Amino acid sequence: MKSLFEKFDIIPNNEQLYEIAFTHSSYGTSNNLNYNYERLEFLGDSILSMLVSEYLYKKYPKYEEGNLTKLRSNYVCQAALIYYSEELGLNNYIKYDLNEGLTQNEILSITADIFESFLGAIFLDQGIVFAKRYILKIIFKSIDDKKIFFYDYKSHIKEYGDYESIEISYQLLDEKGLPHDKTFTMSILLNGVEYGMGIGKTKKEAEQHAASEAMRKLGLGDF
Repeated sequence: MKSLFEKFDIIPNNEQLYEIAFTHSSYGTSNNLNYNYERLEFLGDSILSMLVSEYLYKKYPKYEEGNLTKLRSNYVCQAALIYYSEELGLNNYIKYDLNEGLTQNEILSITADIFESFLGAIFLDQGIVFAKRYILKIIFKSIDDKKIFFYDYKSHIKEYGDYESIEISYQLLDEKGLPHDKTFTMSILLNGVEYGMGIGKTKKEAEQHAASEAMRKLGLGDF
């Protein structure tokens, strides 16, 4: 952890918090540990939402609640969290059981998770001011640069369906995981015919991926 602390200029008060922040449940189970990063991820998720909301609120004083919510979604979605983690090199510190047979999607999900769990650890160990400074260069810069992580495929394919008089619907195919860490698989149906499938940590996220796949198959843009 020494290199991690040096990289982020952290003088830790509780090093154990950072060990926990990068420990996936598979590693915890296989090594008989009584902890994993899930509680810190829960905390970090709330802190992230609050800090990004505050920044957007101040940056866009004329935006209504709906516009602010859409903007926030772009900067806290899974794709954004994966980008932040990889840009900061947090993925190099993840501990998970290599024998668990995790899929690439699951590893990407873990990569997203640890950005939030690390933020949770920083908040508990260093306080909110340090936590805000931690996300300043990576997230606030992305906001200032108007970087796009999230595209609303569902809304666009709905517009297509309305124009072509096609009924768009979604179906839950699979749901697995603990109550606080579920993975959903959804399909998109056009007039009852499946056109795509998507996986996500929420049903809405999985639906977005399914809609993206359907748009690709329909040739509705370069997706």
